[in-house]
Amino acid sequence: MIAPKSVKPALQLAYVKLMMDVIGRGLAMASQVDDEIKREVAAFPANFTLSMNVFPNGPAFIARVTENKQLELVKHLHQKPDLTITFKHLHHAFLVFSFQESTSQAFANDRMIANGDISFAIRLVRCLNKMEALILPKLVAELAVKEYPQNLSLKEKLMGASNIYLKVAQSYLKGSV
Repeated sequence: MIAPKSVKPALQLAYVKLMMDVIGRGLAMASQVDDEIKREVAAFPANFTLSMNVFPNGPAFIARVTENKQLELVKHLHQKPDLTITFKHLHHAFLVFSFQESTSQAFANDRMIANGDISFAIRLVRCLNKMEALILPKLVAELAVKEYPQNLSLKEKLMGASNIYLKVAQSYLKGSV
């Protein structure tokens, strides 16, 4: 395990920025391919906006629920997002994104703030947990999520991961948000 204090802040910033982008894209693509995440996203109202960021002006992603109930990344919003998940410090985001602390544990340790309807924040965390369970190796995913899904078959994991990674790669090649 990486000792977080041994990683220089500039490297933490670069890593968190990369991971924030990958997670934002992964979440958007997972909302197109995974049935469980599709159901969760379908419960958000159309045009609902959410953001994850690092206080005060650190790395971030912004997503919007489309009319057909999928997440899409957006560059900017003209109003405050409906839900914002904020890491209180870059170091806190680094702990989560380097899988040294789960999202649930970060909330419990008061390292993150949810600004918006808490039921939507819980729904977003469930989406993040499922996406991480799909795309990360099981050993890493078990560190990242509160509870690894017992019913996640190897076939479902491989198919889900390959579909999400393919769509994320395509989004980078297309140069989309």
